[in-house]
Amino acid sequence: MMKRKYHSKALMLLPLLSLAWVGMAYTAGATERKHRTEHTEDQVKVQKDTATFAAGCFWCVESQFQQLEGVKKVVSGFTGGTVKNPGYKQVTTGKTGHAEACNIVYDPSVITYDELLEAFFVAHDPTQRNRQGNDVGTQYRSAIFYHDKSQKEKAEYYIRKLNEAKAYDKPIVTEVSPFTKFYKAEDYHQDYYNQNKSEPYCQYVIQPKLEKFRKVFKEKLKH
Repeated sequence: MMKRKYHSKALMLLPLLSLAWVGMAYTAGATERKHRTEHTEDQVKVQKDTATFAAGCFWCVESQFQQLEGVKKVVSGFTGGTVKNPGYKQVTTGKTGHAEACNIVYDPSVITYDELLEAFFVAHDPTQRNRQGNDVGTQYRSAIFYHDKSQKEKAEYYIRKLNEAKAYDKPIVTEVSPFTKFYKAEDYHQDYYNQNKSEPYCQYVIQPKLEKFRKVFKEKLKH
C-alpha cells in the first residue's frame, strides 16, 4: 500500500518537474532557441536525438517506450561496462559491468527528453538497487546514460527533486553516467514482446507493466 502511495506522488510530481525545468531554462536558452530557429525546414523534418536508459530487463523497457508518439526506434543492448562486444549470456553473469539498456531514438519536436524521463521513472522502480523484481544482478540496475550536458543536468535535476519530495518510500538509486559505447543485443532480443507475446515472461511480467504504462501515458501513445 505504501509503495502505491509514493508511486502516485511521483506520477503527480513528474509533469510539474518538466514545467519547472522549462521555466528555469527559458532565459538561459535564448541563444540556443535563436540558433534552432535558423534551421531550415528540411533539417527540422529529419531532426532526431537519442536517450539511453537502463531500467531492468530490456524486453520490458523496449516494449514500453515503443508505445510513445515521437519515438522512432528502440534498440535493446548493453552499455556501461568494460567488456567489448558482449553477448547476452556473458552479460547475465553480472561480470561484464554492462547493464541491459535501450537506445531510444526520438523526434524532439514531438516528444521531449523531459517526457522520456517521466516515462523512465514510471517504467520501473528506481529505488531498487541492482534488480527489478525477480530480475537480480548489476546488469538490471537503474541507470541513465547521458549523451550531452543537457541530458545530464536534467537527469540529476529530476532525481534530486523526486528525492526531496520523498516521491518514493526509499531514495532513488538511479546511476547517472556518460554514454560511451552501446552494443546491440542479438537479433532475437529485438522487438521481443511483439514477437513473443505467448511466452510466460511476456504474459506475466511485461504485459502488466505495459498496461500500466499505457494507462499513465494514454495521451502520448502512438495511434
